[in-house]
This record gives sequence, C-alpha cells and structure tokens, in this order.
Amino acid sequence: MSYVGQSIPHDSAVGHVSGKSVFLDDVPPVHGEVLVGLYGSPVAHGKIGKIDLGEARKVSGVVALLTAKDIPGHNKFGPAIQDEYLLVEDEAMFIGQPIVIIAAESLEAIEAAKKAIQVEVQSLPPILSIEEALEAESFLGPWRQMERGDIEAGFANAAHTIEGELNIGGQEHFYLENQVAIATPGEFGTVTVHSSTQHTTEVQTLVAEVLGVPFNHVTCICKRMGGGFGGKETQAAQPAMMAALVATKTGRVARFVYTKDDDMRFTGKRHPFKTFYRVGFDDNGVLQALDLKLHANGGCSTDLTLAIQERAMLHSDNAYFIPNFRCRARACKTNLPSNTAFRGFGGPQGIAGIESILEEIAVELKMDALEVRQRNVYGIEDRNVTPYGQLVGNNVLPELFERLRAEAEYDNRRKRIQQLNQTDKLKLRGLSLTAVKFGISFTRRTLNQANALVNVYVDGSVSVSTGGTEMGQGLYVRIKQIVADELGVSIDKVRMLETSTDKNNNTSPTAASSGTDLNGNAALVACTKIRQRLAEVAAKMLRDIDGGLTAEPTAVKFEHGRVWDVRRPDVQLDFQQVVCQAYFDRVSLGERGHYATPGVDFNRETGKGHPFYYYTNGVACSEVEIDRFTGEMKVARVDLIMDVGLPLNPGIDRGQIVGGFIQGMGWCTNEELKYGAGGTLLSYSPTTYKIPNVSDVPAIFNVRMLDNPNNHQSIKKSKAVGEPPLVLGLSVWTAVKDALQSVAGEAVALPLPATAETIAMTLAKIQAGSLVPSPGTPGEG
Repeated sequence: MSYVGQSIPHDSAVGHVSGKSVFLDDVPPVHGEVLVGLYGSPVAHGKIGKIDLGEARKVSGVVALLTAKDIPGHNKFGPAIQDEYLLVEDEAMFIGQPIVIIAAESLEAIEAAKKAIQVEVQSLPPILSIEEALEAESFLGPWRQMERGDIEAGFANAAHTIEGELNIGGQEHFYLENQVAIATPGEFGTVTVHSSTQHTTEVQTLVAEVLGVPFNHVTCICKRMGGGFGGKETQAAQPAMMAALVATKTGRVARFVYTKDDDMRFTGKRHPFKTFYRVGFDDNGVLQALDLKLHANGGCSTDLTLAIQERAMLHSDNAYFIPNFRCRARACKTNLPSNTAFRGFGGPQGIAGIESILEEIAVELKMDALEVRQRNVYGIEDRNVTPYGQLVGNNVLPELFERLRAEAEYDNRRKRIQQLNQTDKLKLRGLSLTAVKFGISFTRRTLNQANALVNVYVDGSVSVSTGGTEMGQGLYVRIKQIVADELGVSIDKVRMLETSTDKNNNTSPTAASSGTDLNGNAALVACTKIRQRLAEVAAKMLRDIDGGLTAEPTAVKFEHGRVWDVRRPDVQLDFQQVVCQAYFDRVSLGERGHYATPGVDFNRETGKGHPFYYYTNGVACSEVEIDRFTGEMKVARVDLIMDVGLPLNPGIDRGQIVGGFIQGMGWCTNEELKYGAGGTLLSYSPTTYKIPNVSDVPAIFNVRMLDNPNNHQSIKKSKAVGEPPLVLGLSVWTAVKDALQSVAGEAVALPLPATAETIAMTLAKIQAGSLVPSPGTPGEG
C-alpha cells in the first residue's frame, strides 16, 4: 500500500501535544550568551539628531551598543528593492524602527539601557493611511495595469452600472512563536544563525550583506517554526541580522527574541487595501465590464508589496469571467512598519472586491447572489480564459457550485431565512455561497525551483534535506510519504533533517502554497536517480541468486522494504541487502535533486502570460446570525468543498482547510487593527486583538474534499491547500453583507472586517434611513 494518500500524523504531533517539541527559544542558553534588544524610534516620522550612549554604557550588564555607524556591510536591505534601513541613519520612518542595538547580560539591563539612551528627534508629520497617502501622493512604485477587451464599449453596452469603494483592513499574523534568532560566531569570520524563518536563504543573504562577508560565511538553520503565515518570509531577517551583528562584534552567542507585544507593534501585517470599482452588467446579472483601482498600504518600505499588489490584481477576477476588464494598482507609502506577506499574499484582498460586487449586483436586480455567481462562473469550453490570458484548465468550478448548492440545501435555507428576517425582531440572518480560484506558483518565475538532498545509509535508513521549512503545515510528513513510496521503504526509515543553507543552497521561501510541490518534486527527482542505481544492483543480485531469472533493472520493484523482479515475486531481497551491496560496489547512495516548475511565465509589462501552474478551487456556504441590537454575530453553519486533486495526506489537508477558513473568517470579522494618534498601534496584545477562538468555530461545520483525479500537473495528482481555504472565509463576510442588505433593501458599503461595532453602526444607519453607499473617488495619484 502506498503511503501517499494516507492520513499519517504530522511528524511533530506527539512532540507538540506532549511539550517535547523544541522551538528556537526553548534552546538552553550557552555559557557567555548575550541577549539582544533595541531602542526604537519614539515617533512615526522624524529626523534623528545626536545619539548619546554615554549613560547607557555605564549600565551594569550592558555588553555593547551598536548604531548604524557600527555596521560593517550594508545597512539598507529588501527582498526586491533595497529601500529599508536596519538601523536609522537620519530619518525614522515608523514607531519602533531600530536606532540602537543593545547587547546585555539580562533583560533588566536592556530595559535600563533603553531608559539611559538619549536621542534627539525632530518630529515630522506622518502619513498613516491610504487616504493620506493618496492626498500626499506618497507611493512605493508606479501604476501597474492589466487590461482585456474594450472597457468603455463594455460599459456603453451594459444595462446597469454600479460604482463604489471597499475598505479592507489588515491582519496580524499572530503566530504562537515570536520572531527569534540565535547567532553563533565561528572562526575566520563565519557565523551560524538559527532562525525561525520561512526563508533560510533570505536570512543567509541579508546577514552576509549586513556583515560584509561572502554568503558562504553564513549558515542559516531552521528546525521548525511555531507558525509563520507569511510573517516570517522576509521579516525574520531583521532579528537575525541584529543577532549576527552582536555575535560578530562581541564574539559571543547572541539571542534576539521579540516579546509578543513588541512583535505585534513593530512587524508588518497583511496589507490594508482601498478598492475603487465600477461595474457594468446586463439584466441577467452577467458581467459586461469591470474597472478597478487597487491601493495597498505598503508601510514605510517596499518589502514584498509590489508582488502582493500583483497577485491581488491577478485574483481580482476570482472565479468569474469578465469580458471587458481593467485593473490598475498603486502601492501607498506610509509611516507604519513595512507590511509584508500573509497567507494568500494579496489574493484575498483582490477576491474580496469581486465577491462584494456580485452581492451588490444581486441587490440591484433583486436576484439571489448565488444565481449571479453561477451565471458568471468560468466555463468549461468557452468563457474560460482569464484577463491575463491563461486558460482555466481542469475547471470544476461549475460542478462545485452545483454540488454545494444541493448539499448545503441552499434554496430551502434561503426561503427560511427570508421568512425569519421578516418576523424575528431580535435576530437577523444572512446566507452566502462564495468561491475561490487560487493560482498556485510564485508570480516571480525564478522562485519556482527547489533542490533536495537525499542520502541512503547502509542500514537502509534515509535522510532528506530540502529548502522547505516546517511551520506546522505538515510539509515534512508529506515529503516523507513521497520519499518512502519512491524508495519502497517504511516511512519510519525516513528522517527529515532541519532546513539548512549548508545542505540546500539558493532556496525559495516556503510560501505561495508551493512548499510540497517544489520541495517534494525535488526530493522525488533525487529518489528516482538513487532507485535507478539500486535497481541495477538488485537486478544483478537477483540474477546471481537464480541463474534462470533474467532480471532487468526496469522490472525491479521496491516496496515495503522488499525488492524483487515483478516477473518473479517469489524471489525477494531485503532493501538493506541491496543498499549494502551497492556500497560494496562503490555505487553512490546519495543524490541531489533539482526541480523547476514548467510552463510558468508572466510579462509584467503587458499584463499577459501564464503566471500559475494550476488552480486550486473551492466553494463555501456560510450562514450567520446577528443580534439586531448589539451587532454581535455568530456563524451558525458552514458547508465547504475543496478541490485538492488527490490529497497527499487527507488528514493534514483537512486540517489546513479548516484552519485556513477560520483564519480567513477572523480577518473578515473580529481581527481589527486599531491605531492611535501618531501611528501607535493600540491592538497589540491578545487582550485587544481578537483572533477566533474555539467558541467561534461554527456549530455545524461540514468540510469535504472533491474527488478529482484529473490534476495531472502537480505531484502525485495532488493540489496545494495552504492558502486557498483562507479566501473562503469571505463567505462569512458576504453573509453579513447579505443580512444587512436584506434589511436595507439596497447595497450596503460594508468595510472588512465586519466587527460587531461596525454591524451595529450600520444597522443604526439603516434604521435611521441615513445609509448611503460611498461613491468611488478614484484618486489617480
């Protein structure tokens, strides 16, 4: 029996629940280790004058104080554009931006040093919102545009037109393990950095650049993370750089760990968006033209904003065919920590726009929103090409809509909800069924590659190392399943090694839902080469055992630790026997595999191409219940179907679907970032920032995976499942919108997240008759 397709437990499951899993800050301190802290800017925007460290140096336990002048290499960095300073030189760009690195023997000494440091700061007016950035024309890059058809002709031929704007909030990653790095200095200018990172190569590169040493002088290691969600794709590098600077300056092991409060205050979030839209459609609700302007709040520097903006554009069609389409986008520069990757990487923000628009079309035409969606969904034989020119292949979206409509009893529940909303004066209900068509691949072509190192030992055990990092999503167990099947050994014989740049070089981040696709394929390539060599050894051994057996390498079978010729299953060898013989014959038992995703290419200048290898699809139907007086909202029921091909590990995949949906639901409802005067984050702890808890899980939550064996592109016919389910959390938000619009009788401009406060205020406006949807004011910038 194959291991692939079985629900094998996460390789760290027992360790996690028993408390034996070792996370980075669990590593005991070594003799002479120093702790690292920082003194950050007290203002969101200001000129930095004199820095006086005299009194701070006198603090007992302080080992070193470093400013920008102490950096031997580059102080400016960035994953795409080097426009962020590790340590402020002249101008502070956000509250908490590091000015001084403090190395000390204790946390108490760090806090005392912070109070003793004196920095002259001239406060300047900050830009804190998209609206302020548009007014000040503060941007991180030029306009980007993607277009198809004749947009003006499309509007001219449309029977109806709607325009408006949608405000989309950010989201805190809220990983359980904070940003952490431990740096150990070595001989000849080398340093080893243990980092809680999704991208070991990025950490290696930036540490080397800040130290001014070649990349091969830095080794970055990641055993596991206590969550990442994109927040550790680029922003794990800053703690690593600061720890490495201290380690090389002091010659001592240096540990940097953010507190939860500081992690939330000083690291980037999911990008807030402001979307301006104009849509044209016919009497049947069929889309004729859509004109979008997307503005993302990028924060103080570029980070990954331009790529996130691009994915938002590429997903702004979601599951629906739009014949005449134009999407323009420009990222805003503000005085907040640089916003960064977050599960979905701009896709959810792009999809939120079109799903909201379809709800408003339904209200305008007095139709059911599900009918509108089904009339616009991508087709099988026609109406199946995206605005950027990619064919929507293996399209199961129409089938998913039909299946869930029936399985969730949508039509009967819609009638029941309409009746209840007319009679129930205490509760208000809403129902919505939305879809996701999520493109799988990095939109930067270069990143669609991976390498793996597989070693077979003479006792028959196997070790595997890839550039993929384990953050709780089950990457390691999936790769173990693939390797065990390919070599025909027990999965207990396969060990995944910690991710390290000395074994896997020039790696891509574990992101874009592509961790298993890339690293699993690279491991598969390596295993195939090893197995081919072992098959030649085994064929000779089988011939020697039975002279009448004409064993051929192509006929040799490896399964469950046994090796035989398929034509003579009665004559078998033990896998370890074959491995030992290969070693005696000086046959290589190790291999490096490299994989590059085929056929992905996208022209950013023309906005056309094939940016994705395939699409992962899904649908979700959510029913909400709202208290008409307080605005409190509960999710009463969710029905969800995901197309994940043939799942590699159904149990792990189901966990990703459920977890992703709940995280998306949190973004759409309770998770609100609140800022005070001057750009101070107010919601910086679990007491003020509310992620979903157990009581928020829908009482009825039906989740299943579509049996779809027709995905021939990805590994073992599976599909990526990391990010797509999060988008389906939008169905909760659109269900709230549906409920409010049923009372208003007209379109409701509902911001995201729809908190209880927002819902209550909207209901009050409806009851007062003062609800006026906001018209679009494009703001060309």
